[in-house]
Amino acid sequence: MSEPIFRTGHKSYSLTTRDVVAIGFRHQRVMILCFVGVVIGVMLSALALPPKYRAETKLLVKRERVDPIVSPEQNAPLMFHDTVSEEEINSEVELIQSQDVLQKVVTACGLDNTTFLGSILHYGETAQNRTDRAVVRLRSDLQLEVIKKTNVISIAYESHKPEIAQKVLATLDKAYLDKHLEVHHPTGQAEFFDKEAERYKQEMLDAEAQLSKFTAQQNGVAPTVQRDMVLQKLADFNSSLDTTRASIAESQKRIADLESQFQSTPSRLTTQVKKGDNAQVLENLKSTLLTLEMKRTELLTKYQPSYPLVVEVDKEINDTRAALTLEQTSPVKEETTDQNPTYGWVASELAKAKADLSGYQARETALKAIVNVYMAEAKKLEEQGILQGDLVRTQKADESNYLLYIKKREEARISDAMDKTRILNVSIAQSPSLPSLPTRSPWIFGVVACLLASAVSLGVVFALDYADQSFRTPSEVMAELRIPVLAAVPSQQGSNPLNMDGNGHGNGSGNGNGKAQVKDHGPRPRAERQPGQLNS
Repeated sequence: MSEPIFRTGHKSYSLTTRDVVAIGFRHQRVMILCFVGVVIGVMLSALALPPKYRAETKLLVKRERVDPIVSPEQNAPLMFHDTVSEEEINSEVELIQSQDVLQKVVTACGLDNTTFLGSILHYGETAQNRTDRAVVRLRSDLQLEVIKKTNVISIAYESHKPEIAQKVLATLDKAYLDKHLEVHHPTGQAEFFDKEAERYKQEMLDAEAQLSKFTAQQNGVAPTVQRDMVLQKLADFNSSLDTTRASIAESQKRIADLESQFQSTPSRLTTQVKKGDNAQVLENLKSTLLTLEMKRTELLTKYQPSYPLVVEVDKEINDTRAALTLEQTSPVKEETTDQNPTYGWVASELAKAKADLSGYQARETALKAIVNVYMAEAKKLEEQGILQGDLVRTQKADESNYLLYIKKREEARISDAMDKTRILNVSIAQSPSLPSLPTRSPWIFGVVACLLASAVSLGVVFALDYADQSFRTPSEVMAELRIPVLAAVPSQQGSNPLNMDGNGHGNGSGNGNGKAQVKDHGPRPRAERQPGQLNS
């Protein structure tokens, strides 16, 4: 052990183990009395306390039963996991400690029954308050533990009566299984699915009756089939209408071209053209030319060429020659005309085109009326087809829902049957048995009594020694007065004096109630002590 060191001037002093042991010898009577008293008290308490009995049960969390998920699908998915997660085990632990489960255990086992002392301490307490307090006490007394690397939950409970310990755990197991069943498999599913199945069955029958009535009104022919036939005819008439409109456009173009040709084509044609000279005129002109030439010749015999008569005759000769040349170059033309056949053909084609145009226009009007009738009929049949399709979809949906709820009802019935036979994912691995041996061992009380008595007696001895203000050892003198101790003389008769060396260590033994002589190295402080203390 560590020893405190005291320094004075030139030398240092420490508290030895011998000084510590001396404390026990000085107060050995008190220490023995405390040790024996505590041991006797603990043993008497152990004898006075009633024995406790411990019962234990174990629950196994498993995954053997897989319930289908409630969904609107025909084939509900099965979410199967072969391992149990830590969250699921913790959830089961919380269910075990739930308020309603513990309250059932408290009520069934009578843990809320009050005693005479309890009625005095809790005067005026209601039954609900007693039950709640018992639930809190039961929750603190239950020892729940999840065994490592397993899916087993261990539950232990201690009671002064073994029958109560066993009954509490047996009731807890039953209440927990009921709670597990209530939480994981709520009741009323089969009744709900049966009710919904009957409702959809009636709706399916009503939809089938409406569909049958509608089919009878349509003479057994589906509106969609009639609509397709009408649309086919409508497409044919629309094609004819487009053809007629194309013919009208063609006729109008033909008429315009024929009218243009009719305007540009003459009604008659020249069939024969004859050209020839006018013999009488030529003969007269030639005779006149000959006469004038003869007259000029005769005048030249008498006059000069410049003579006016000769000049006048020359002019007449030139004019006659010009007239003769003109007549020779411009023969007489004789033309013969007849009726133009092209003009007649254009006129007949124009009349025919106008007649065809009138026919096409009348056909277009009739086709438009027919198309409008078929369009109205197709629209009506389309609405009837939509109505029939809605009735068919309603009937199919009701039938599908009816079959779905029939299947779900069967699944719920199977689940309820499994619930009644207690086929669950939790089972009791170990049922609570009636304990026969108490949990408190006398050897444990003996060890506890010894340890407690040792601690109390040592604490009392050191407390008394600490409270004592007298000097008992040279080291205390040196620590308090800061002066060297030359010797320590016991005050009791027959004791050997403690001869101290310069370091304050003696070579004899004593109880410390002696006097110490010290060498004074200066002004000495005055210490006032109780009688029997060491005087330095």
